[in-house]
Amino acid sequence: MINLSVLYEDESLIVCKKPSGVATQTKRIGQADMESLLKNYRMGRGEEPYIGIVHRLDQPVEGIMVFSKTKEAAAALSRQIAAGKVDKFYYAMVEGVPPKKKATLCDYLLRDGRTNISAVVASGTADAKRAVLAYELLEENGKRAVLRIRLETGRHHQIRVQLSHAGYPIVGDRKYNFRENLSSSGEALALCSYKIVFRHPKTLKKLELEIDKPYHLS
Repeated sequence: MINLSVLYEDESLIVCKKPSGVATQTKRIGQADMESLLKNYRMGRGEEPYIGIVHRLDQPVEGIMVFSKTKEAAAALSRQIAAGKVDKFYYAMVEGVPPKKKATLCDYLLRDGRTNISAVVASGTADAKRAVLAYELLEENGKRAVLRIRLETGRHHQIRVQLSHAGYPIVGDRKYNFRENLSSSGEALALCSYKIVFRHPKTLKKLELEIDKPYHLS
C-alpha cells in the first residue's frame, strides 16, 4: 500500500512527494504509478479523475512532483517548463569527493532509445542536447559526498549521466555507477528532487515547495 504525501493542493494543482521505486506513469498491468494513485485519490473524493503529467522523475528517484487537475493548468505549466521558468533542485550522494566546493557541469548528451541510456558525447554530435547543472558540496567524508544541485536543463537521466561522467557516480545507480554494475550494494538510488519553484498556472503567484534533506554522512 502506497500512501500519498500531498504537499500542496488547490483546484488547479496537486504537488506531492513521489516515493523511490514508483513510476510517474506506466503501462504495466498491476504496477502502481503516480498517475493512477492520484486518479484514485481524486475519485475517492468524488472528483473528476483527471491528472495532467507535466514533468517526470525517473522511477528510482524520489522527490517533489507537480501534477495538474485541469487541462488548462497542464498547458500553462508545460509552457513554463518549455520556457525554462521552472527551477528544480536536487540532493545527491555520490561516490568520491569533487575537488571544488561549487562548480557547473556543461556537457552534450545523446539518448539511445533502444537501451534507454544517455551518454556524454562531443559537441556537434547529431541529435545531442546541451545539458547544464550547477552543484554545491555540502558534506564529505573522504569517500562520499552530498551535493546540492540546481538543474538548468532537463535532459534524459541528466544528473546521473553528468555526475558519472565527471567521476562522481550517484550511490545506488545501477545504470551509470560502474561499481553498482559490477556488484550491486543493494542501496537505493541516492537522488532526490527536494525543491521546485514555479508560478501558479491560474493566479501566477510564485510557489516554492521543499522537503527535508534526505542524505547525511556521519
